[in-house]
Amino acid sequence: MALTPRLEFRQTQSLVMTPQLMQAIKLLQMSHIDLGTFVENELEKNPLLQRAEETFDQSSTDLQFESDFPSNSMNDHSEDWVNRAVDGSLETNPQDIAKNFDTDAENIFPEDAGQAGIEASGITGRDTSPQTGQSIDQKLGNSSSHFDGDYNIEAFVSEKVSLQDHLTREFGLLTQDKTKLFIAQNLIDNIDKGGYIRLDISELAEDLQASYEQIEEVLFLLQSLEPSGICARNLNECLALQLKEKNRYDPAIAALLDNLDLLVKHDFTSLKNLCGVEDTDLFDMIEEVKSLDPKPGEAYETNLSEPVVPDVFITSLPDGNWAIELNFETLPKVLVDQNYYAHVIKTVDDETQKTFLTDCLQTANWLIKSLDQRAKTILKVTTEIVRQQDAFFTHGINHLRPLNLKTVADAIDMHESTVSRVTSNKYVMTPRGLFELKYFFTSAISSSEGGQAHSAEAVRHRIRSLIDNEDPKKILSDDALVKLLKETGIDIARRTVAKYREAMHISSSVQRRREKKALLKK
Repeated sequence: MALTPRLEFRQTQSLVMTPQLMQAIKLLQMSHIDLGTFVENELEKNPLLQRAEETFDQSSTDLQFESDFPSNSMNDHSEDWVNRAVDGSLETNPQDIAKNFDTDAENIFPEDAGQAGIEASGITGRDTSPQTGQSIDQKLGNSSSHFDGDYNIEAFVSEKVSLQDHLTREFGLLTQDKTKLFIAQNLIDNIDKGGYIRLDISELAEDLQASYEQIEEVLFLLQSLEPSGICARNLNECLALQLKEKNRYDPAIAALLDNLDLLVKHDFTSLKNLCGVEDTDLFDMIEEVKSLDPKPGEAYETNLSEPVVPDVFITSLPDGNWAIELNFETLPKVLVDQNYYAHVIKTVDDETQKTFLTDCLQTANWLIKSLDQRAKTILKVTTEIVRQQDAFFTHGINHLRPLNLKTVADAIDMHESTVSRVTSNKYVMTPRGLFELKYFFTSAISSSEGGQAHSAEAVRHRIRSLIDNEDPKKILSDDALVKLLKETGIDIARRTVAKYREAMHISSSVQRRREKKALLKK
């Protein structure tokens, strides 16, 4: 065969990532907060987009299941910051130890599948954005004025003072010495959000060309400010400062603070010997330490916590069926102003302006289409998840089935990446609580009896239940947990049990034995 250049025609199919397709993919994985910000920017840039003022029909999906829905149930499990501490990091990294009481909600949740139908239409609705009311200054200036519409209550909340501003203001009342003020400002600038100073004092003295004693003097003044325990260099010093202010700092409790690692391990016998106190005094000292604030600077944290708003609602019907509907309050309510486009396009003669209007129309139409497709896809994926995990909603977390992205993708004829994007940053409100959609995707643990596999989340719940209900005089080791789980048909290795236990912040059997033994003594 001769090697000569020639022309050939070949017909092939390929996926072209157009800007519109990339935008649709981007919208699919956005949370409703990010989506709202994106649409607001589009409303500012595109003159053909406008907020919807009409109320359109809201679609809902009913899943027909023949099952009775149980009552709502949620258990809370909390541990204090001492028990959640990490060994070996007391002196160098107080953030890993100094954790306030942390609450882990026990999610009680499914298995039998049923028939599902999806009807999703009309993602637009009434514009519920609050109307701007009269300003406070106007109201004060005119006593007869009043608000004609709704107002935002957050507009009346005063701005929180930052920790740095508070310390700067307070230190200025202590001294007017320019050198001390300069050193104090450098120390204040290096305070983290927990209220700790993380820099080396010797290095700061060298950088500022000041003596170590000068830095220590300024640091001592800063530590005398409110809140108590501020500007400490480690957890031990932070707790000591708070105890000194309460006049509760003595050699015994100082020895306790020097051996916080033993407190984490619940080695009360060693602590009692080191502190030279009896059992009652030791437990009183421990309660005193637990009442302190390990992160005093967080009281001045200015970040406002935002509640999680669900994207989908799942409710039970009186006949035992399920109803699924989108949360239309989280969906952007925009329309394309076709009348404005038709009016303007007739009056424009410049080709550049015509091209701009045409591009705006195409962009607006594609955005509306992408938003509609996003809503339908979320509803479709959620419907299949509920169909797969019906027993979870009906009977609880022990009936949560193993589920992966491929199973859902194959059932609704979509790609796994699409399902992954849909379930990212999306939350669903159910009669059993608020959950992220990814919660329902768990790995499988084989059954010791050769039956249906168990969900990893259900196994973790089973392990926590066994530990919570264990006899204080007979603490369950990891091997004992493996044996009990195999008796219930769960084939699991000891290292897997240990991994799940540590992930749930449950201490080992040795530490639990010490802790519960101490509680029995009390």
